Amino acid sequence: MSQNISIQFLGAAREVTGSKHLLTAGDKRILIDCGMFQGMREMRELNWAPFIINPSAIDAVLLTHGHADHVGLLPKLVKSGFKGRIVATAPTLAITEIVIKDSAKLQEEDAELANKFKYSRHKRAEPLYTVEDAEAVIPLFEEAPEGKWIQLFDDLKIRFQYVGHIIGATFIEVQTQGKTIVFSGDVGRRKDILLNPPKKPGTADILVTESTYGDKLHPNEDITALLHDIVTRSYQSGGTILVPSFAVERIQLLMWIFWELEKSKQIPRIPIYMDSPMGANVLELFLKYPEWHKLSESDCYELFNKIEVIASYQETDKVIADRKPKIVIAGSGMISGGRILRYMERFLNKPNTTVLLTGYQAAGTRGRKLLEGVHELKIYGKYVPVKAQIKVLHTLSAHADQDELLDWMSNIKNKPQMVCIVHGEQQAAEIFKEKIIDTLKWDAEVPSLNQIYNVL
Repeated sequence: MSQNISIQFLGAAREVTGSKHLLTAGDKRILIDCGMFQGMREMRELNWAPFIINPSAIDAVLLTHGHADHVGLLPKLVKSGFKGRIVATAPTLAITEIVIKDSAKLQEEDAELANKFKYSRHKRAEPLYTVEDAEAVIPLFEEAPEGKWIQLFDDLKIRFQYVGHIIGATFIEVQTQGKTIVFSGDVGRRKDILLNPPKKPGTADILVTESTYGDKLHPNEDITALLHDIVTRSYQSGGTILVPSFAVERIQLLMWIFWELEKSKQIPRIPIYMDSPMGANVLELFLKYPEWHKLSESDCYELFNKIEVIASYQETDKVIADRKPKIVIAGSGMISGGRILRYMERFLNKPNTTVLLTGYQAAGTRGRKLLEGVHELKIYGKYVPVKAQIKVLHTLSAHADQDELLDWMSNIKNKPQMVCIVHGEQQAAEIFKEKIIDTLKWDAEVPSLNQIYNVL
């Protein structure tokens, strides 16, 4: 006897961050991703709100990949009563552990600084969760193979399929009561220097797809030439290049290109620092999971030896005080917190500083404000003039553009009952919806936050 199936969109609905989709199939409740909201203050404040469903009523969490906007609220979910299984590929679980611990440590540091310098709006700043809270998540991890169906519950099976984007990333297929529901996660690029092309779903009764760049095509830039020019000019001016990043981002690709340019003597030797408490662990994943990327073991060792990982505030202060040319990679990727703020406070007002933005910048973040040309940024309660050069490398985006997303859907043989478009700002999502309707003749909609779609 068939039972009701529904999907409730608890995040990434008409905006990019906070991915959380609650699949209810009969008496089972499965959360697809548990991401942190980022960007505008009203979005960030959603992280502090109670979950719309009691976490103890959720049976399992399935993770598409390990970025903070897909896994960053797991510590809060567990702290609030979730005791079920957290299922993902091995590299995704490894990255998730790094990211949530990194996030917790940065939150603790940010709260400590806010209390020390008294710039918080609250009487006492507190982290959303602590490192201890993050560590409580790890025992719930359950590793899943890539490309193989596994029985999660009676009459419900799942499969994780390679989708590029970052190491371990997958789209997730769920089969239950004769329906196949596909959650895209974040779809990677067709041609990526480090990663293989995404696999494609073959059937989907319901397709939940991202639309980060659903309204855009990535430019065909010569990334090597662009970085050669940026690094050479910065070095000649005695400047610093700041690269805001999450613990896992396009940084491995940037490191590879910097290394290749230096080996071929196209750029001068210049120190590269990764300022992240968990940065070294991220690098080690390339060695641990070689089947998920294109680098050889020897390439990995040479590449990692090029990077100096900064772990403590004391080391951060030494790097800041060093006046020599350098490249600094530090969290967070949208400049919404973390160690990158220390560097921005010191270097943003210098004309020979270059801020290199390589990832998506959500509305309301400092990164988006820099993209939009603001003349000052508020950092640690003070306004810092923006005199640095702001450079954007769209080609380094880890997200598929509109054509690549349509190509990813091209193997679906049936006409889906519905395409639900998520993980995109409203304009991008709406434009992508019209593109799907016009070109594929499929039904599509852009769900609102907390909206429920009844599958069956």
